[in-house]
Amino acid sequence: MEDNNKKKVLGLLLCIVCCLNLNYEDGVEASHIYYPIDSNVEAVQVRQTHRTGYHFQPPKHWINDPNGPMYFKGLYHFFYQYNPKGAVWGNIVWAHSVSKDLINWEALEPAISPSKPFDINGCWSGSATILPGNKPVMLYTGIDPNQNQVQNYAIPKNTSDPYLREWIKPDNNPIVFPDKGENASAFRDPTTAWLGKDGHWRMLVGGKRDMRGMAHLYRSKDFVHWVKAKHPIHSKSDSGMWECPDFFPVSVSSSQNGLDTSVVGNGIKHVFKVSLDLTRFDYYTIGTYNVKEDRYVPDNGSIDSWDGLRYDYGNFYASKTFYDPVKKRRILWGWANESDARESDVQKGWAGVQAIPRTIVLDPSGKQLLQWPIEEVETLRGKEIEIKNAKLKKGDIIKVKGITPAQADVDVTFSFASLDKAEKLDRKGWDTAEALCGKKGSDISGGVGPFGLLTLASEKLEEFTPVFFRIFKTTQNKHKVLLCSDARSSSLGKGLYKPSFAGFVDVDLTDNKLSLRSLIDHSVVESFGAGGKTCITSRVYPTMAVFNQAQLYLFNNGSETVTVESLKAWSMKKPLLMNNN
Repeated sequence: MEDNNKKKVLGLLLCIVCCLNLNYEDGVEASHIYYPIDSNVEAVQVRQTHRTGYHFQPPKHWINDPNGPMYFKGLYHFFYQYNPKGAVWGNIVWAHSVSKDLINWEALEPAISPSKPFDINGCWSGSATILPGNKPVMLYTGIDPNQNQVQNYAIPKNTSDPYLREWIKPDNNPIVFPDKGENASAFRDPTTAWLGKDGHWRMLVGGKRDMRGMAHLYRSKDFVHWVKAKHPIHSKSDSGMWECPDFFPVSVSSSQNGLDTSVVGNGIKHVFKVSLDLTRFDYYTIGTYNVKEDRYVPDNGSIDSWDGLRYDYGNFYASKTFYDPVKKRRILWGWANESDARESDVQKGWAGVQAIPRTIVLDPSGKQLLQWPIEEVETLRGKEIEIKNAKLKKGDIIKVKGITPAQADVDVTFSFASLDKAEKLDRKGWDTAEALCGKKGSDISGGVGPFGLLTLASEKLEEFTPVFFRIFKTTQNKHKVLLCSDARSSSLGKGLYKPSFAGFVDVDLTDNKLSLRSLIDHSVVESFGAGGKTCITSRVYPTMAVFNQAQLYLFNNGSETVTVESLKAWSMKKPLLMNNN
């Protein structure tokens, strides 16, 4: 394709994305659209119909990006963007909760609120760094009186308090300004800093120049005086604003689950993640951090931005990781944003939840990450049922009985005798996994698949959210696995964003098996394909399949018979404490 044609296609894509963002601003809330009236409507009554049972959320009002997760003196600390005055974005503060187990959370007073000239118009996202001597520091973006985005720091007033109830914003803020000529409205979200062997701290700040997304690199010896590097650590043309960058090491050895952010050396790869403002998805690459040049280079075959790997192919944005020194693991937090209308959020009195925290490690192939719900979530499992060696012929549907389908954890392994009936992958008419899922949904008969789960389903299937696999044949003895979480049939309600979320699963089919785990929680369906190789979070709003009216089914609509080798499902209990609610 000629350069001019490429530019035309890119322009058209950007136009489409922007239109989608305008139409579904409540599904893409990180655009910081401000509605002065709605953002100040106090929730008089909080509607319970679609509120989650075991996901992190405050008692009411709006939340978005996870900020500054860390472990300090026996407690996990979690901060997040929060509107204390309403269920729509605005009036943003850093809300603060603490936990001993990442499941039960106690809400404290907001840690950081607009109060100084350098953040008077907003305290936006940022990260935590633990300095030597076990001293936490927060780096965050402030919005100054001129609406410029500047980087500030905050420190605990009393580090002897494990709850870190009070925070101080020193008067020498801001510590990082946008350069002259730089886009001061696209300069935000500082990362956790890492300490180099030269004794200098380094941090990244997301930005863009024209349409080139980038992560600016800054260095400091004292964590107060920062100097900008001559070049970004990484950038990519035509990718737009890079929000919420994250940069951390992973071990190539499966014996190590997580590494401190400052670790470098042999046997180490680095993950570079950005949240693309244009698409509202989190993309990552795996590559090499050149310590001498302070540059990050993705591995060959690791694709940047739009066509690259995602943490999650659904409602999951503005993610943030931290290193847990207790269990020596890296934990990922992500915001599961709403897909309903802004007016609905005002009426129900709340908006936004955090996805269940995930552990992340490098896949043995070295080509991607594996994500899995933290083990602590299993403590909420209640009544268990099991199904073994159940056959699913074409058109079969089996009801999963004995649990609470609206609030459940389901882990299933499917097998199939042969891949001979796999459909030929015809690329005509589709360009992405999402388009393919939309074209070949759960109701479209296939060869090997579609098969999987019908979650949050009504008794007669007027509503259901299918999560399913479909296997295609690409070339001789080569196959491609599609995982879908399709919201199109999820609700009879009006004014909803109901996409066909999907991603391909890079999995070895030698044993003719595929595994799927889904965490179902009233309006959230988080699914993990093939042990966490591909993850999809859907936000759905059934009108019939609610509470004890919700059902769960196994299904197969492919001509190849599928065996449910093993299914275990649990009713999930609520945490004893969820932000004092």
